[in-house]
Amino acid sequence: MFSSIFGIPTHPLIVHVVVVFVPLAALAGLGIALWPAARARYGLWALAIATVAVVSIPVATQTGELLRSELGPNPLIRAHAHMGDQLLPFAALLWLALAALVGIDLLARFRGIRPGWFKVLGVAASAVAVLAAIGSGVQVVRIGHSGAQAAWHGVATSSNGSAAGKGR
Repeated sequence: MFSSIFGIPTHPLIVHVVVVFVPLAALAGLGIALWPAARARYGLWALAIATVAVVSIPVATQTGELLRSELGPNPLIRAHAHMGDQLLPFAALLWLALAALVGIDLLARFRGIRPGWFKVLGVAASAVAVLAAIGSGVQVVRIGHSGAQAAWHGVATSSNGSAAGKGR
């Protein structure tokens, strides 16, 4: 994997895919979990968005590890990496819940399967989707904050707001 593209570290570029698609998947997941009528219209889109989110996380993790090896030991980067490693389970659980909701909806519409256990499974998948969406969103914010702290630690500002410390 490339550690840079045109001299720019790859990690900050790839991270923007995660920062856009994970919250978008969380919002889409909340939408189809809490609004069953939206599943037929938007369920496959929500699942596609969640797929991009889940696939982008390991890529961001790998590029982050490359950048970390170039920068050397730093406790702020270590904390950021630790939090980053915790995102994939939330996003994967969200994807799984969305896949279950979309699958249940498709079976109900095209096979004529009516409520019963499917309703129970749908409610359970909706609950998991809501929890995973909230967890994913919170974790993305925490990771982003710790990454910003790691990137900007030691950069001082003067009283007029201009950068006076180490330039980045």
